[in-house]
Amino acid sequence: MRHVEVAQKSDKVSLTCVVEPVEARRAELTAMGLTAVATLDDAPAETAAAISATPTQVHFASATDTLSRGWPTLVEKPITGTLADAQTLLQTAEKAGLPLITGHHRRCHPFSITARKLLQEIGEIVAIQGLWSLRKHATYYDTPWRTQPGAGVLMTNLSHELDLIRYLVGEIDAVQAMTSNHQRQLQVEDTAAINLVFQNGAMGQFLMSDAGASPWSFETATAENPAIAPSGQDYLRIIGTEGALAFPSLTLWGRSDDGEIEWSKPLTQHTPLTFDKIDPLLAQIDRFADLIAGKDDDVLCTGADGLAALEWTLAAKFSAATQRIIKQGETPLDYTGA
Repeated sequence: MRHVEVAQKSDKVSLTCVVEPVEARRAELTAMGLTAVATLDDAPAETAAAISATPTQVHFASATDTLSRGWPTLVEKPITGTLADAQTLLQTAEKAGLPLITGHHRRCHPFSITARKLLQEIGEIVAIQGLWSLRKHATYYDTPWRTQPGAGVLMTNLSHELDLIRYLVGEIDAVQAMTSNHQRQLQVEDTAAINLVFQNGAMGQFLMSDAGASPWSFETATAENPAIAPSGQDYLRIIGTEGALAFPSLTLWGRSDDGEIEWSKPLTQHTPLTFDKIDPLLAQIDRFADLIAGKDDDVLCTGADGLAALEWTLAAKFSAATQRIIKQGETPLDYTGA
C-alpha cells in the first residue's frame, strides 16, 4: 500500500491497477477507489511497468511474469529467495533489454546520496563500523514464520544494511558472522556479529540485535519509519586516511592543518548537514519513471546490486552455520538461509 500511496502522489507515473488475487481484499481495494484486478492478464492495456511488492517467496515468479510482458520491473527486497533465482531473473531482464530495479530505497535519501560525495574528502576508506539494535515487541514473534529457520535478524534485516554499505563503501569480498539466540531462545538468532572485507581493502564490522534495546539503527537515526521511535543518533562510522564521517548526520571530521594527519593533532569537526525530509519511496518511484524514460541513474539499486545484497546476506547466514569465512561465489545457489 505504500507503493500505491507514492504512485498516486507522483506526477511522473499513473497507477493503472493493483493486482490482488484474494477476492475479499480486491473488493476492499475497489471500495477505496482503486482499480483492482485478479491477475496480470487483467491489467489495463496502457500498463507500461510494474512493481512487485509480493511476499519474498513470490518475487521470482511475479517479476519473471511482469518482465515477460515487456514491463520494466521494480521488485521489492530481497530480489528473490535464492541466488539461483536472482541470477535467472537478471538474465531474463537482460535478454528482454528491460530495466530491473530492487527496492532498496534507502539509497534515495538525500543524505545517502550526499554521503558518497563527502566520502571523497576522507581519503582512502580504511574501515566502517555499524550498529543496528532494536528490541522488537514480544507479539512480533506471534507470527510463526518469524521464529523458524529462514527468519532471524540476519535474514530479516541485514540485506537493508549491506546494500547501503555497498552503496557507500564499495563491493564486499568476504564475510564472517557469529550468531546467538541466547536472549529469545528461538530457533533463529536474535543477535549477530559480522565482519566484512571489501575489495578496496577496507574492513568492516556490523553488530545486529532484535533483542537489545538501543538508540542506534537506521530507523531511529532517520525517523523514516513512523512505527519506530526516533533518536537522532548516528549508527554508522566510516573512517578514512584523512578523516571520518558519521552517518546519517553527515558529521565530517577532517584535517586541522596542511601537515601530516596524525594522532597528536586534533581533527576538525565540520557542522553536520541538514536536509528537508522526503519520502524515499516517492523518490524511488520518480527515479524509476525517469530511468524508463531514458534518464541515467546511479542511485537506484539495480538487479545486480540486489543480487549482491542477497548474496552477502545469505553468505553471512552461511558463515554462521559453517563457522568459516565465506568469499564471493561460495554461497550455494539454492541456499535459503534456513
